[in-house]
Amino acid sequence: MTQPPLHDRYAGLRADLGAAAAAALLVLVSVLVGRHIQDTRRTLFVHWPPLFADWDPHLGPGTPAAVLVAGAVVVYGPSVAARLRWRRLLLAAWASALAWTWSLALVDGWQRGVAGRLTTRNEYLTVIGRFHDVPAALRDFTHHIVSGSPDPWPAHIAGHPPAATLTFVLLDRIGLRGGGWAGAWCITVGATACVAVLVTVRALAGEQPARRAAPFLVLAPAAVWVGASADGYFAAVAAWSVALLSLAVTGRSSAWAVGSGLLYGLVCYLSYGLTLFALIGAAVLVAGRRGLRERPALLLLLLAGAAVVPLAFTLAGFDWADGYRLLVTRYYQGVGGTRPYGYWVWANLACTTLTTGLATAAGLRRAGTALAHRPTPPRPETHPTTPQPPVTPTEHRPTPTEKEPTSAEKEPASAENRTALAEHRPTPAEAQPASAEVRLAFLVAAALVAVLAADLSGMSKAETERIWLPFAMWLLAAGALLPRPRAWLATQAVLALLLNHLLFTGW
Repeated sequence: MTQPPLHDRYAGLRADLGAAAAAALLVLVSVLVGRHIQDTRRTLFVHWPPLFADWDPHLGPGTPAAVLVAGAVVVYGPSVAARLRWRRLLLAAWASALAWTWSLALVDGWQRGVAGRLTTRNEYLTVIGRFHDVPAALRDFTHHIVSGSPDPWPAHIAGHPPAATLTFVLLDRIGLRGGGWAGAWCITVGATACVAVLVTVRALAGEQPARRAAPFLVLAPAAVWVGASADGYFAAVAAWSVALLSLAVTGRSSAWAVGSGLLYGLVCYLSYGLTLFALIGAAVLVAGRRGLRERPALLLLLLAGAAVVPLAFTLAGFDWADGYRLLVTRYYQGVGGTRPYGYWVWANLACTTLTTGLATAAGLRRAGTALAHRPTPPRPETHPTTPQPPVTPTEHRPTPTEKEPTSAEKEPASAENRTALAEHRPTPAEAQPASAEVRLAFLVAAALVAVLAADLSGMSKAETERIWLPFAMWLLAAGALLPRPRAWLATQAVLALLLNHLLFTGW
């Protein structure tokens, strides 16, 4: 990305710091106001508003590793991301995200931080025994959602379509029983979400923005909640549905569209709220509309893939629409009906700030600026021009003032470049910096719109630091727009370490 003039850079830095300060102020106000409401009215049902957490300063076995991983990513992350080969970068990002998430989870110890997370009374593993007959359990699933029904489901099972619970039932059936395996599954799969976002950013905005985003996706405060909650797993499935779609619309195999549809269908049966990922998918289709115009069958393949999982569950006897209707009733029967919308509609955004960090707040400011000042294409010439005969490469001969082509220039083009030349479009590596920034900003903006839609719905009052993890992963990519990445990465690391060591987060 090109460097702006010095005075513009300082002005941009001041604006970035202002955005970060505004985000920090939002968090501070949400803490103070939330503390007052909880102390006087007891209607928030969280112990450390706005987070669902308890004040519990502590160290743990994961503390040294967490500090080492954070330091390594801050110091070496940007340079390593800039020079590694692409596939090695993806592998390194996944490995680093795994190390970061595992170390943070183990700050709370093995039992409290990993093995016991998914075995509490509201969690999925408590109902494994009720799925010995899976078809019967699916047919009967909606009969146990509402409180007061016979043997009602615990909160998380009632609050999600059955694919969420079935994931842990299947793990149990193949021998991966207990909270340890379930937690390891959520962390291992959840850590791949950063890879999926990188694949998408590279496909739509080019490789340089993706490389700049990599350290921010790895060193995310969101890792505090990825390890170990089922929502980390949901985030990865949702992210890969978008990544495969981006590969499909940018000229890769059309089969990616089917895979994207399959995963999106699964996402809708993992969490009702993640249907909003259609907004991010729509942004991918808009950004890749040229590929969609050239191959309109991609949309049919996408829709066909997206129909598979819903059709399977419907034939098995689960009605998604009926399940959601009953969930709304269950939600307002519990604390969701008591928690004040007037507080959570803005305090939820403070939770998202803590999940994504102050760097993301500054990155979102730059994303908004990029969209507001996006370049407009020049208008075509209106005066007549003399047509010129086309010049083919074989007709050109260098003049005495021209340089002979280098050996690198004489090499045959790669398959991707040959395709790009044939279709008269630039490759991602040839994209203009302004265009790359706008495309990245557009993708991030779609995730932000999804968050705002979820917020306004009123169906997520509190606990959004966990529930909105799938959207948070895409907001983190805004870090690619920031200069001086090491300073911003340091703020991300410090925030995550403070959250994990001063609070005991629950769900």
